Amino acid sequence: MSIDVALVEKMVRKVVGEVEGQLDVLEGRSTAVRTPAADDGTGIFDTMDAAIAAAERAEREYLGCSMADRRRFVQAIRDFVVVPEHLQYMAEEAVRQTGMGDVAHKVVKNRLAATNCPGVEDLVTDAWSGDDGLTTIEYSPFGVIGAITPTTNPTETIICNAIGMLAAGNTVVFSPHPRARDLSVWLISELNKVLTKAGAPRNLLVTVSEPSIENTNAMMAHPAVRMLVATGGPGIVRTVLSSGKKAIGAGAGNPPVVVDRTADIVRAAKDIVDGASFDNNLPCTAEKEVIAEECIADLLKFEMEKVGAFEVQGTETLKKLEELVLNDQRTGPRTEWVGKPAGEILDAIGVKPPYSCRLILVETDKDHPFCQHELMMPVLAVVRVPDVDAAIDLAVEVEHGLRHTAIMHSRDVTKLTKMGRMIQTTIFVKNGPSYAGIGIGGEGYTTFTIAGPTGEGLTCARSFARRRRCAMVGELNMR
Repeated sequence: MSIDVALVEKMVRKVVGEVEGQLDVLEGRSTAVRTPAADDGTGIFDTMDAAIAAAERAEREYLGCSMADRRRFVQAIRDFVVVPEHLQYMAEEAVRQTGMGDVAHKVVKNRLAATNCPGVEDLVTDAWSGDDGLTTIEYSPFGVIGAITPTTNPTETIICNAIGMLAAGNTVVFSPHPRARDLSVWLISELNKVLTKAGAPRNLLVTVSEPSIENTNAMMAHPAVRMLVATGGPGIVRTVLSSGKKAIGAGAGNPPVVVDRTADIVRAAKDIVDGASFDNNLPCTAEKEVIAEECIADLLKFEMEKVGAFEVQGTETLKKLEELVLNDQRTGPRTEWVGKPAGEILDAIGVKPPYSCRLILVETDKDHPFCQHELMMPVLAVVRVPDVDAAIDLAVEVEHGLRHTAIMHSRDVTKLTKMGRMIQTTIFVKNGPSYAGIGIGGEGYTTFTIAGPTGEGLTCARSFARRRRCAMVGELNMR
């Protein structure tokens, strides 16, 4: 079943619109950074050492909780997040504090993180029984997990990590991105309150009042932190992988979308515009460049312009766009334009966009920075190739072996199969928008920690658990 994203957004805006103007007076909603003098049960500490010590104490107490307890605690998180005013508040504050993304789309993402991220039900026991007895494989916690969260999906990542990590029996030390500091501190504090109300040990989720690189380094080096999970750019992923600890790295991507002559071009055009403009292209799963067969490229662009795309043409205009959004080395984006709306970008280069514009198209060659580098803004390169085999080869090249996400629109099952085998990405979406790969309009669960570099894929509760074998010799075989 497909999802009409425009309809979803309309419904979300209608629901959350009822609470606009009331957020500032809701109890406990201040995002002012707090500096507690002592452990007050909110999970916010002055120093990383104090935060980790609290998480370590909580982890020992958490070992005594039942699976039913864990289910109740996870449900408390879900119930808190899906309250309409909480969804709206997190979305608005994320855009305000980071300067990136789209409020309505962040509402959708936070809701999906809360409702579609697996919990305790993901921890399925394997067993063997025979003449020599019974052996089971159980999923058990690592202990204290250090989780580094990004500025692009600050609350979404905290929510899905908290659900999966607590479901697996761990406690969590979060190291949020400083640009999302206030909102991250608020959310962790609020989640601790609802967990305590549900009967959970204090400080299952902790962080520091002043997130920083120094505090992140202290967390990674602390001997009590048994596992590291980094959701972010290639630099932080490389750092956790060199830590000497068990690490999950959810890194960057540069997802190509291939469109061949057999595709439903009208549908492909809408899916690409919907996916590439979602949250202003912040998700690492979003379409970053289109590779189209020459014979359908013009039709594809025409259909994309009918559903919200706008093509930038002319050497001078393209140069202005490049100077605006590319860094001085032309190897990536200028940070200040990441996640900005398409209309705002066009206004800045003196182009009056149509009211409906949500995605900027630029036809380039394969070597252009817009094709080669992830921009995380609604600027999409379109590259022509002579045939589908050339398109698949180019898609593999520009994905750069990141093994993150790829998309293909085609009715040719043989070519779909070839691309899936050749590109080896963690997510491969066929005939749909990129976000179908994370459970929005596609089957399967949702996560915002997608571990391509370390191979866990779309993380879930079992990703944050150890597999332990328990053997009962000569007994409990009743066959």
